[in-house]
Amino acid sequence: MRGKSKSSTCGLSMMAFGVGSFARSTTQILRDAGADVSTYLTRRNGNFPPSLSGPTFHFYEFPSPVPLLKQRKVDFIFPQSIDWAQQPWAEDLIASKVPILCPTGEALLLERERDYARRLCREFKIPFPAAHVAPNRLAALSLLKKSPKPYVIKNPLCSPTSPVHTIVCETVEDTRAWLDHVNYAEGVFLQEYLGRAEAGHIALVSGGEIYSLVTNQEYKRAHVGDLGIVCGAPLGGIVERDQEDKYGLARELLHPLLPWFKRVKFNGPVQVTACKVGRKWHVIEYNVRLGITSGSMILRLMTNPLETLWNTVRNQPLDPRFRDNAAFGCSLTLAGYGYPHLQVRGPQCPVEVHGKFDCDVWWNEVERNRDGKLVTAGHRHADVIAFGATLEAATARALENIRKIRVLGSYYRTDIGKTLWPPGTE
Repeated sequence: MRGKSKSSTCGLSMMAFGVGSFARSTTQILRDAGADVSTYLTRRNGNFPPSLSGPTFHFYEFPSPVPLLKQRKVDFIFPQSIDWAQQPWAEDLIASKVPILCPTGEALLLERERDYARRLCREFKIPFPAAHVAPNRLAALSLLKKSPKPYVIKNPLCSPTSPVHTIVCETVEDTRAWLDHVNYAEGVFLQEYLGRAEAGHIALVSGGEIYSLVTNQEYKRAHVGDLGIVCGAPLGGIVERDQEDKYGLARELLHPLLPWFKRVKFNGPVQVTACKVGRKWHVIEYNVRLGITSGSMILRLMTNPLETLWNTVRNQPLDPRFRDNAAFGCSLTLAGYGYPHLQVRGPQCPVEVHGKFDCDVWWNEVERNRDGKLVTAGHRHADVIAFGATLEAATARALENIRKIRVLGSYYRTDIGKTLWPPGTE
């Protein structure tokens, strides 16, 4: 790490760990703010878009990113997921002393181990649904018999490559049926289903303080009307600038953890997703990264994103500042043929753009063909993100722009912001 002064962000070098629209948006926004940016590509898909912002380095050509950090004099790392901590080079990465926009050690367990979060909530008297870990099918069915409730079935360890991706069961019968069809390689985490009145809140923890940023909603189901299965990544989302925590999520579910944050030396992003039952929020899960859906919206809403992240990774006091002309952000995902059923794959179709965009459009699983034209290269083609003084203005602009993209068989949700908002409503 180069010896930057405590206040200077001029010439900072940032490397994103990730792919697709996440890496593309993150690097471009921080490049616009004055950073020198690059991307360590951690997966085989979504490799083209980040190259539009800066140099890219693929994991199969560079098995470890650590030498690249020294070569490029990287000042801090912005990871897409927490999977970096499970890589064979993780210890070398931490030993390099290059700051990571993600907590490490025990602090990482807040997201990594679902039952750790449950125990932590019990310790600090934070409402959390009834939950159990079952090592196998027989144990899971036995738990269901003893406590017959609808459960959300999750993997005990959180990872994009988990053998079990979240299955939301709304009845006991749903739960029983699915328990016969999941992969028990790592067991299952059964969390009582509390309904659809979910919302999230995202903050930064730095210098022993919690800095609220936004309240957010993620639209995780595939189709309009909140129908279909829960997708691997949301089909859209909204954020509302919320440094005052107007909905009480941070006050009820993050601030009680402040002693723990200090004990484990937590610094970095934290998101709580919760469900409202009656008048009380209940934790569904915690995440310790700026996520795929909300991260780029948060950075664009700020007037000093690079300064804020640089101070966060160094555990310094923060002064996040936001644009005066935008209170809301709306993200729409253009999904492709077969999504979210990834086994269904179509050909590489042309990506046509009709008209000029007047908001952020972050390409995801697309690439250029031999003629230099954009074609599809996966199931999620683009994330279209717009901002406005009102939610209606932000969603209207996002919809106006996503309609300028044509891909055969693609679709997007047209109801973002019309359901599940304000926070605590279904």
